[in-house]
Amino acid sequence: MVSTRRTFTFGLGALGLTACTTGGGALGPVASSGAGGLPDDLRPVSNGAYDAWVTAFRSRAAGQGISPATLSAGFRGAGYLPGVVTRDRNQTEFSRTLEDYLAIAASDERVSKGRAAFSRHRSTLAAIESRYGVAPEIVTAVWGLESFYGERRGNVPVISSTSTLAFDGRRGAFFEKQLLAALKIIQNGDTSAQNMTGSWAGAMGHTQFIPTSYEAFAVDFTGDGRRDIWSDDPTDSLASTAAYLQRNGWTRGTRWGGEVGNGAPAGRALQPQPGGPTFNVTSNFNVIKRYNNSDSYAIGVGHLADRIAGGGPIRGSFPPDKFGLTKDQRIQLQQRLTAKGFDTDGADGVIGPNSRKAIAAYQSSIGRAATGDPSVDLLQTL
Repeated sequence: MVSTRRTFTFGLGALGLTACTTGGGALGPVASSGAGGLPDDLRPVSNGAYDAWVTAFRSRAAGQGISPATLSAGFRGAGYLPGVVTRDRNQTEFSRTLEDYLAIAASDERVSKGRAAFSRHRSTLAAIESRYGVAPEIVTAVWGLESFYGERRGNVPVISSTSTLAFDGRRGAFFEKQLLAALKIIQNGDTSAQNMTGSWAGAMGHTQFIPTSYEAFAVDFTGDGRRDIWSDDPTDSLASTAAYLQRNGWTRGTRWGGEVGNGAPAGRALQPQPGGPTFNVTSNFNVIKRYNNSDSYAIGVGHLADRIAGGGPIRGSFPPDKFGLTKDQRIQLQQRLTAKGFDTDGADGVIGPNSRKAIAAYQSSIGRAATGDPSVDLLQTL
């Protein structure tokens, strides 16, 4: 079976999606690399059962070739992180419409920053394309969705996070493999335990590789002897992403797909949201899904890549949402609420937690049940 970068769902924390991921992913990790500190629940606390588990694990790790020196370095300062378990158990199973997903994945800010990043790293991206055959705008778009072009890489110590999740046991075997892989990375000298940080679930670097995927696909493109995806310099991360896609079957010179009627290549027709735009997708669309197994994610990468390369927005329209509101009406609702002092933290047409909180507060202020649900009637009262 072809390897996948992730074998479990992170959620849509980073899309901002940190919306890309409760663990780092489809739109980036919750904690940013420049956050200047961690929440209290992501700092080690005393846990005797965890300590006993680590003692037993050390023996198993030694049997897998991890040296005593690496184990000592890896676990120096590491510990049980209660917030990692909380986040793992509280991942909300929900789905965004493709319209909402694209509003975040290809927001004006993400597009403008993507074009700037593309221009800034143009020569590096061209060299990466020459070696691996993956279009520069695709690599840049993955970078944009995974960590907001390096701004949201995550600063949770990976040894602590993966050992906590391995100890917790819900996905113990999987996370013990990640912990072992992380220790091997340290032992190989690619980075130090102190520098090995990432999302709460152990995804690392500019494009959020879990440790086993790093072992299998990361490359030293700079030639300095280390596969450094943690550096502020994104070169090795971007090249590793291209290598991942190339190894998973990327076809050089073939587009991912596109919106039907908007210059899409021939391909399989796909309409992810009933009543919304239809896309033609190629084999490279399926390769993007090896990075994150979601149609919305793959369309998000592809569409963001097209926008970075100078393309325009989606032309087709989406139907009203389950509350009967169009995107324009949702934006109006957010704008009017904010103008009345009920701040929705932006007006992008995506009704997320901040908007629902503002709606509930407004509903309460006018004597209605504070459901947090938008409606056409509510819009008309504003």
